[in-house]
Amino acid sequence: MTQPSRVFLYAEFQISASFTEDLWQDVNTAMHTVLGLRNKTWLSGINSHSVGGFYEFDSIQNARAYAEGMLSDLAKTVNASLSVKLFDGDVVAEASRGMNSPYFAA
Repeated sequence: MTQPSRVFLYAEFQISASFTEDLWQDVNTAMHTVLGLRNKTWLSGINSHSVGGFYEFDSIQNARAYAEGMLSDLAKTVNASLSVKLFDGDVVAEASRGMNSPYFAA
């Protein structure tokens, strides 16, 4: 099986936190050191104020290392449950271009 060259990771912490600069500023700085991370879109749950993100990585290995490392450690630090899912970005490329996805712009 060929490994995808584009992997999307969805993560959500089961906590309620107001989305403020105090929450994301230091995390953004640390994220610039994450191996294989191409981009991140922050997510804040409507009404629930759960915190999460949608990430693009260059490989399954780097996405998994991030989930099992930094994300897992942060969940422990804030005493929150964590949901993580990985998705193959290559197999959905053509369909996503047809929907004008910014992740697949020419």
